Amino acid sequence: MKLPSLAAALLLLSGLALALPAQAVDTTDRMRGAPIDQTTVPPPIANTDNSDVRRTRNYAMQPPVVPHKIDGYQLDKNANRCMFCHARAKTQESQAPMISVSHFMDRDGNFLAELSPRRYFCLQCHVPQAQLNPLVENRFIDVDTLLNAPAPAAGTRGRKK
Repeated sequence: MKLPSLAAALLLLSGLALALPAQAVDTTDRMRGAPIDQTTVPPPIANTDNSDVRRTRNYAMQPPVVPHKIDGYQLDKNANRCMFCHARAKTQESQAPMISVSHFMDRDGNFLAELSPRRYFCLQCHVPQAQLNPLVENRFIDVDTLLNAPAPAAGTRGRKK
């Protein structure tokens, strides 16, 4: 194809593209319920659970959740408010559970005399809870429920319903 005819073909195609009606694209953010180009007012921050009741863990090695309010706790490079109660030396008077022995190990598996720097920022793994409706469906099944579920009928294993 010669250069002038290629340019003419591109010009013709761009003209056709402009002549076609534009289709409306749905830009609604499903989580917020508003178009993505609009700013919305965020919902108020929910009150966190303050029951001090330990919750069941759903899988092995799941970090326990924080069963109390931590609003205003200082947790930065200068101070860790969680250790006021959960440090090994403070649990006798606070009656809080001591942090796991895994929190005293360095990355090479050596035990340290104090909290490992890798485990200093508690909220990386341990989170407070609030009574909220889930944004997406949760179909998680814990291992005990899975193991105790009745076996599927013969011939239906692996089939979708």
